[in-house]
Amino acid sequence: MLASAGLIGAAPGAGARADEAGARPVHIIEVKGRIDAIVANFVARSLGAAQAADAEVVVVQLDSPGALIDRQRVDELVFRVAHSSVPVTVWIGPTGARAFGGAARLVEAAAYSGMAPKTRTGRVAGVPGTLGPDEARQRGLVDTVAPTIGEFLAELDGKQVGGRELDTARVVTTPDGKTQTHAAGEVQFGKLPLTERLLHATASPSVAYLLLIVGLAMIVFEFFSVGIGLAGATGAVLLALSAYGLAALPTRPLGLGLVGLGMFGFAVDVQAGAPRAWTGIGTVSLLVGSWRLFGDGIGIPWLTMLVLVVGVVLLMVSGLPSMVRSRFSTPTIGRESMIGAMGEARTAVDPEGTVALRGGLWRARTNRATPIGEGDPVRVVAIDGLLLEVEPEEGGAKDAGH
Repeated sequence: MLASAGLIGAAPGAGARADEAGARPVHIIEVKGRIDAIVANFVARSLGAAQAADAEVVVVQLDSPGALIDRQRVDELVFRVAHSSVPVTVWIGPTGARAFGGAARLVEAAAYSGMAPKTRTGRVAGVPGTLGPDEARQRGLVDTVAPTIGEFLAELDGKQVGGRELDTARVVTTPDGKTQTHAAGEVQFGKLPLTERLLHATASPSVAYLLLIVGLAMIVFEFFSVGIGLAGATGAVLLALSAYGLAALPTRPLGLGLVGLGMFGFAVDVQAGAPRAWTGIGTVSLLVGSWRLFGDGIGIPWLTMLVLVVGVVLLMVSGLPSMVRSRFSTPTIGRESMIGAMGEARTAVDPEGTVALRGGLWRARTNRATPIGEGDPVRVVAIDGLLLEVEPEEGGAKDAGH
């Protein structure tokens, strides 16, 4: 069967009988989501494969809110569809699908087109708004309204399309006297390979945004851990995946910069051990950056944005400090015993930096009047949240008798 009930099927042996009759194969390709470079290349490859196989017709099952490629690439794709040696048809479906902008131009270029009920098309030259199936057919934008792709294929049978009379369906009489419509030849389905499908998915604004925010949050967490662990590696992978989506989408540098500033602001107060001014700066920057992240009318759903922003704020204000504190803290007696202990500055502490103490790395702070150089010995004089208050081995308050 082509799919679920209502679609044209291939009865046992029907393919063999069709081949004997000389019926060519029918190629159906799925185009879903925004048309980016990956989808454009996939369509071009699929048309080439259909031509090599001498297919009867190519049916593009289309559900796309528009194109991310530039106008020249769209023009090239439209030209391929319009001038293919194998007739190319487009069916906007299933129910709820749409074809806007550059995707609507593929519908116009097709040799024959149809729409499923409750689908929309438009937002293209001459049609600034969107139209339903009946309106689009009345205006000549599509040729038919077909609830399923099987019925669309059945309607193609006998049509003069692309200079040939199409042979796409057979009416078969069953033993009980009923008639069924089956595909005339072999039906071959095509969709993006798994790796390309994964990259294409990142070109969705919500997915690219989600990968960006979660990846940055994991990098911030890893910044406060010892060494490079699972969180850092996972965050790097997520950021790498988001990079394709951000590159394909009309990403605004200002919005991306504000998102980065927001995460930096949270990191500053996580280091301090308590929410302060930077938490407020981070929250506002993250919210505004998320709102202004994409241009050309592409936006992130408000619910998605608010859920992620609220989640990040809760993580940075409560969750992350607790995890970091749990990871680095010692029992009360152990913490008290650290006061007076000696360590080594791994970075310059002027007035803040990192010190090595008892086999771990700690964030440290010293008096501005007594900066500590990298590699110098330090003495712990107090503990403030996640920070160690330190002083030089010599010349500090203890040596001064204070």
